[in-house]
Amino acid sequence: DLDLHKTYRVGTELVHALRGVSLTVLRNEYMAIMGPSGSGKSTMLNILGCLDVPTGGEYRLGGQNVARLSQSKLARIRGRQIGFVFQSFELLPRTTALKNVELPLTYTRTPQRRQRAIEALTRVSLLDRAHHHPNQLSGGQKQRVAIARALAQKPDIILADEPTGNLDTASGSEIMDILDRLHDEGQTIIVVTHEDHIASRCQRVIKLIDGQIVVDRRNPPRAGTAPEPAARMSAVEEVDGR
Repeated sequence: DLDLHKTYRVGTELVHALRGVSLTVLRNEYMAIMGPSGSGKSTMLNILGCLDVPTGGEYRLGGQNVARLSQSKLARIRGRQIGFVFQSFELLPRTTALKNVELPLTYTRTPQRRQRAIEALTRVSLLDRAHHHPNQLSGGQKQRVAIARALAQKPDIILADEPTGNLDTASGSEIMDILDRLHDEGQTIIVVTHEDHIASRCQRVIKLIDGQIVVDRRNPPRAGTAPEPAARMSAVEEVDGR
């Protein structure tokens, strides 16, 4: 069976952040990860995003056990296969929205960077703010820039960590509308949230407590959504946590 563990050493004490988490993510899945503080959800997101590796078990992404890869190879995976959306936006303050979206593509030497950045801003309905700096944008607009930045990489997976946490209700709803639409277009999305109304918009909800999955349920389909794929992800697209 799949079996994922993560243990930290804090001084002389061992902290078991994940205790045998088993998980398979399907292509075009829309998943919420929930749990109280200290439940292991941030640790799981870090491992899924190749920001950290498990101390036991395996995590397979694109047919590779990423726990055995070098830091440079993990960085390459993060740059090409995974898109991140953070609660605090993480935008460069002195750079325009367009440049914020385009910059990560420079690091991966992606061709046609400007065009891909323009396309990504268009997908989140923010092209008219392309030359605005973050201090000229609302919180919701900043998060749309962050989503565009993730989309520009054309990632296999988007990982969104509390994407509505710093937004008012109306702006948060707009961000979730965008994520809903991206999922309907075929994007695989994993959202970490502590809010039930956010999780209710996802296909599947995982709840962690003390480093273990205690809930794994599927929500009723949203009106107008595409049917869930019948097969698991291919060797390139499969995400297994073991």
